[in-house]
Parts: sequence; structure tokens; C-alpha cells
Amino acid sequence: MIKYTHAPDIQKISKEVIEELRWNHIPIEHVAFIRSFGSSARRTIARCHALGKAMQIGMGRKKGFYLIEVISEKFDKLPSNEQLKVIIHELMHIPKSFGGGFIHHNKVHNESVEQVYNHYCNLKKEIKPISDEEERRWF
Repeated sequence: MIKYTHAPDIQKISKEVIEELRWNHIPIEHVAFIRSFGSSARRTIARCHALGKAMQIGMGRKKGFYLIEVISEKFDKLPSNEQLKVIIHELMHIPKSFGGGFIHHNKVHNESVEQVYNHYCNLKKEIKPISDEEERRWF
């Protein structure tokens, strides 16, 4: 049986990615983040779920809604840089229309995720000054 919990750590990282990359088309308040336990998925580390247009209309929602799920057994074992790539990958599935659609793997793939990840890391280097503690570790 699969169990789900809220994942505020994933939400925090996602919020930082969204802000840093200026992905203003993703309103964080309309995205939920969960961690699942007990999934039998073999090769899946995370998923992006979309609330389709028909469901939105049926529920009286005016905006789309997305859910990012990380599968604990796979995701939590990854090094932090790989976790970040997974989060970026899932966020990249959310289209600019934020209307309940989904960007497929013909556009969201290892190469495109790597490009966005590198861009994100470069932005972080440019903006974030090195702390004294980090500097001491290098010398």
C-alpha cells in the first residue's frame, strides 16, 4: 500500500528554482509537493501530475493545479545534485499556459534538464557570494 506525506523540503527547493530561473508561469501556491512510500514503480524517481481541464471545470477551479511526487525509496538515496535535477525535470513538465496540460519527454529529457541545471548553477554562482565558512573550507 502506498503512503503519501507532504514534502515541504521539495516545495522549498522548487520555490528556489522557480524564483531563480524566473519561471513566473508556475505559481507555487497552485503546486503541491508530496513524498510517496511503497511504490512498486521500477524506474520512476518522481512524477508530475496535472489536473486536466475537465476536472478543473468540474471542480470549479479557474487555474490549473499540479502535483510533484517524489518516490522516497528512489529519490531520497540520490545525491543532492541529482535530486535537484529530478526536481527541475518535474517542474519542466509544467507548461507556460499552466492550464492543466503537460510537456512531454520529447522536450523534457536528460539533455534539456542538464542545460537548465547548468544554467541554474551558473545563476547561483553569480548571485550568491561565497560565505566565510565556505571560503575557509577551500584554504
